[in-house]
Amino acid sequence: MRLLLDENITWRFRDTLIEYHDVWTARHLGWNSIRNGRLLALARDKFDVLITADQSIPYQQNITEADVAVVVLVARTNDINDLKPLVPELLNRLNDLKRGEIIRIEAGQNEESP
Repeated sequence: MRLLLDENITWRFRDTLIEYHDVWTARHLGWNSIRNGRLLALARDKFDVLITADQSIPYQQNITEADVAVVVLVARTNDINDLKPLVPELLNRLNDLKRGEIIRIEAGQNEESP
């Protein structure tokens, strides 16, 4: 699966996924500072999933029309140490994700209560 990391996700997060998927960063592609609508349009032809920390994207963009899946990562910060715990849930949910769908993955989302 081809994944694009938005510029608000640290490029170091790529290392946690590269073993499992083809992962690129907006920064590496020179797509920094591109607004969400344009970024989704660019991603549509080259990627299956856009991974972002922008929690407002579902309210600003029509993901169905964008024809790319979007994953919103919600952690305390966008620091790699706060994002790493989200990787198992992200990997688990990527296989069932379909184009035009948006999901949120949050810290502590699937932790069991004691």
